[in-house]
Amino acid sequence: MYFPTTRVLTVLELLQSRQKISGPELAERLEVDTRTVRRYITMLQDLGIPVEAERGRHGSYRLRPGFKLPPLMFTDEEALALTLGLLSARKLGLTDAAPAVEGALAKIERVLPALLRDRVHALQETLVIDFPAKSTAPAPALINTLSEAALQRRSVMLCYQSWHAEVTERLLNPYGLVYRSGYWYTVGYCHLRQELRTFRLDRIQSAEIQATSFERPGEFDCLAYVLASLPRTPAAWFVDVLLDTTLEQAQRIVQPALALLEQEAEGVSFRCYVDDLEWIAYVLAGLCCSFVIRQPSELRDALRTLAQRINALAE
Repeated sequence: MYFPTTRVLTVLELLQSRQKISGPELAERLEVDTRTVRRYITMLQDLGIPVEAERGRHGSYRLRPGFKLPPLMFTDEEALALTLGLLSARKLGLTDAAPAVEGALAKIERVLPALLRDRVHALQETLVIDFPAKSTAPAPALINTLSEAALQRRSVMLCYQSWHAEVTERLLNPYGLVYRSGYWYTVGYCHLRQELRTFRLDRIQSAEIQATSFERPGEFDCLAYVLASLPRTPAAWFVDVLLDTTLEQAQRIVQPALALLEQEAEGVSFRCYVDDLEWIAYVLAGLCCSFVIRQPSELRDALRTLAQRINALAE
């Protein structure tokens, strides 16, 4: 008879690491349906593991309070996954997290069999992870505060400095965190602006969890919202260019986080905010289609400078 030992043990690990966890969450993390989760729970109970179930719409599972299990050994795949995750965390630039990463790696190595320990050590010595290096990594305490508030559905009072150095205090309902291209963001409802907003964590000067609670919109996609909002984020220059191509073709060559694309009668509008005109000139030159610069006029000078540089290199 089919006995999915690995997944049953994974359920046990999750139950040991959480006070309680819902059936749908277990199903999502194991990539099975809730009926299969109930079967795994029954298997654990048949083995004498005291798993208790709370029934109802928001029902969940938990281990009986006070019940302790001996530590479980890691499989090759689990040790690899843990090591990769810790090495990635080290590269995120969170300076306060470095001792925690090294301590966790040391603990993992200590409990592994010799052969598996050698494999993990080889991975640490030979793997190079290339994340964009930024000097503006947020403090781990700030990440913890915002993630805890998002999980508990609690508002946060932010002291935030905008791109043009304006400092404001605002109440935020944080929906989640996003790490992309070297920057950390939080997304949520801003009570000051009375709309959804995206905030860069390196510009948050302080954050305090408040007693007020909120309801998070169902199925809200934080990453999708960040990607859509980045081109709208104010910066030194607003760029408006008309591309001589179709919307379908433009969407294939322009990343969603780079610019907002809209079909017009004479082509596709390309709009975004940037701090560096030389960089956006380079991007536009690489799109392999004709375009008309509507603003700013200074972008034409940046393109001429780029053209002179390319011509000099060709000569």
